[in-house]
Amino acid sequence: MQTTSSARQNYPAGVPHEIHPEQYRSLPQMFDEAFARYADRPFSVCMERWMSYGELDALSKALGAWLQSRGLEPGARVAIMLPNIPQFAVTMCGVLRAGYSCVNVNPLYTARELEHQLKDSGATAIVILENFAATLEKVIERTPVKHVVMTSMGDLLGGLYGAWITVAVRHLAKLVPAYKLPLSDGRTVTPFSQAIAEGRGRTLGPDQSTLDSIAFLQYTGGTTGLSKGAVLTHRNIVAATLQAEAWFTPALSRAGDLAKVNSIAALPLYHIFALTLCLLVIRQGSHMTLIPNPRDFNKFIAVLKKRPFHMLPAVNTLFNALLMHPDFKSIDFSTLFVSQAGGMAASEGTARKWFEATGCPMIEGWGMSETCAIGTNNPVSNTKFTGTIGLPLPSIEIAIKDDEGNSLPDGQPGELCIKGPNVMTGYYNQPVETAAAFTPDGFMRTGDIAVMQEDGYSRIVDRKKDMILVSGFNVFPNELENVISLCPGVVECAAVGVPDEKQGEAIKVFVVRRDPTLTEDAVLQYCHSQLTGYKRPKHIEFRESLPKTNVGKILRRELRVSAGA
Repeated sequence: MQTTSSARQNYPAGVPHEIHPEQYRSLPQMFDEAFARYADRPFSVCMERWMSYGELDALSKALGAWLQSRGLEPGARVAIMLPNIPQFAVTMCGVLRAGYSCVNVNPLYTARELEHQLKDSGATAIVILENFAATLEKVIERTPVKHVVMTSMGDLLGGLYGAWITVAVRHLAKLVPAYKLPLSDGRTVTPFSQAIAEGRGRTLGPDQSTLDSIAFLQYTGGTTGLSKGAVLTHRNIVAATLQAEAWFTPALSRAGDLAKVNSIAALPLYHIFALTLCLLVIRQGSHMTLIPNPRDFNKFIAVLKKRPFHMLPAVNTLFNALLMHPDFKSIDFSTLFVSQAGGMAASEGTARKWFEATGCPMIEGWGMSETCAIGTNNPVSNTKFTGTIGLPLPSIEIAIKDDEGNSLPDGQPGELCIKGPNVMTGYYNQPVETAAAFTPDGFMRTGDIAVMQEDGYSRIVDRKKDMILVSGFNVFPNELENVISLCPGVVECAAVGVPDEKQGEAIKVFVVRRDPTLTEDAVLQYCHSQLTGYKRPKHIEFRESLPKTNVGKILRRELRVSAGA
């Protein structure tokens, strides 16, 4: 049985072995403390418009009081369907301060996905950007939603400028499809600015939440089918925030004053990874730069050039896309202290190029919605990419187990299992799925295959379901992708198993080229020199791009379907 003692011994100096979420009664208490302490400090900047902690306090209090005036029952679920704009933090803090639970919704969901999530969560209210209202219109009558708060892009960007942004988004860019929300069954639709104005005249009722109250229903990526709601309590979220603080402070304190620390919010805040880092910003009193559309790389890079930035969380595909941009070299990286990779496996090829270009090593971690983002991470003091997912964060235990739940010795691959105050209590209204997710000794099964080293570092081999079986040998796509990403002329790649009469499965690799002259033969030759026989791909297919989730994870499932697997 592995213990975490070897992992803890390898912690950087100053990182505590344990954290104590019990120092707070609830998340609103953590917010109240931060808002009082940092009232005059900047909290966020979006399109060059700043919001202070004092403003975040007043606006979220007003929205919370307005929600309470709607007569929502205690613990009611409120859906949030917003990109990275100032309204997100206002809404999240407002919902939690009012004693309700947040249901984060991906704004790019299809009508089918949105309907499933609203029904499954039982959300009775939603705060939504008007750009996505047409999707809501298609399903709202089949959901429990009774109160809609409608916001426009410019609502919190100030006076004339904000009004101009809203007009530009609606009429110039034509990004708001026509919609008409039905008002039957007592349903209300209220503009965001009106809800705030009405709420300012009301008093926010006292916070009744405890550490065991539900803070978020965080829906899993749904890359395996219909998404499930991970139940994250106030304890889970407070613990994850304190763990992130313990882990990242050694690097961020190099700024001298945490108020100066600028974190780049390019990953969507509805995603647990970015959400945890937003809560860390609040806890520290630092600030973040909101990137509403990170796919617009020209604007994204222009924002990065505006002012020093210290922390950049991203997925491998986003680091890759930035590296490929012609203006990338003109960015000043001298204050970048943490390049945090998560959400999917980081490739050595990208990590190497990133370090060469910025001088800041990519720090790879691992986590999932069910663990409130980061479960393990490499030390932020690392000077090079390790290819591992690092060490368990404070108060977290990791074990590698077989299908029966027995712990395996170091060096042997098995399912990565995790225990700690950040781990969900279960899946919402899914007792069978919840029971299957935990081992008899209380560890959560993650579905990831990993190997633990003697020093406590773990290495992800792959997802259980993505493993390819070639002539009885287990082949892990992550390993292949990592090797092939280093092949000259390759930007990114993905490996899947396809049916094969002789071997059971054969390996097919989809490749996006940097060099248009790169041939199948050249890739196969490279694989021949780097991989043993059964790991070599049989098929290579070049693509202009690979299908991805909104967060940038490559969808191997879609590739398997297109390959006829």
